[in-house]
Amino acid sequence: MAFLLQLPSPLILRHPPLPVFTSPTKASLSHKIAQTHNSIKLSKWVPNLQSKSLNFLLSGSLVLALSFTGVGFAEGKVGVNKPELLPKEFTSVIDVAGFLSDGQEKRLAQEIASIEKDTGFKLRVLAQNYPDTPGLAIKDFWKVDDSTIVFVADPTFGNILNFNVGATVDLDIPRSFWSRLAGKYGNIFYWKEKGEDASIESAVKAISACLREPVGANNCSEVK
Repeated sequence: MAFLLQLPSPLILRHPPLPVFTSPTKASLSHKIAQTHNSIKLSKWVPNLQSKSLNFLLSGSLVLALSFTGVGFAEGKVGVNKPELLPKEFTSVIDVAGFLSDGQEKRLAQEIASIEKDTGFKLRVLAQNYPDTPGLAIKDFWKVDDSTIVFVADPTFGNILNFNVGATVDLDIPRSFWSRLAGKYGNIFYWKEKGEDASIESAVKAISACLREPVGANNCSEVK
């Protein structure tokens, strides 16, 4: 589930009112009809622009946009499935992009283990630069299910924080949390200044804090 990536605000096209005291000529009327038709097509196209870009990024890889209907994986025209990029032994953190140091990977893995022990939710982190990714191979490697949060750190389209959220997680965590998290720690200005590793670590800490909050009307209302 993008949000991952925050979708651009819909483009609002404003048109000046028609003249009150003059009757439009046939040519001008045809021109206005053509403008309106093009505007409608453009307004439909703009909100889908990033979605189509994501589809390319997601080809054979994980869904980087937030999926609120359960675990979802997308297959595209250019599929990516590279099990050879997976580590030999199980780990909850896979960094094929080189964003994290060995020490950072170890700390994140420890925090993720603590989250799973305390909450039952499984957080998994993949750092990649598409198309250099194990892609669909991680689904079986991590045994992704409805209690799994797959966090893909990929700066390809600007915002580095992308999430796939299982259906069980979605019952407890407000959907707005993921978009706010991406907006705070995933925007290009943040990770360009602080580094990709800082965005990843900050996001994991925020997710940990959120998952540990009691479920209620105001849980996860703040990105910590």
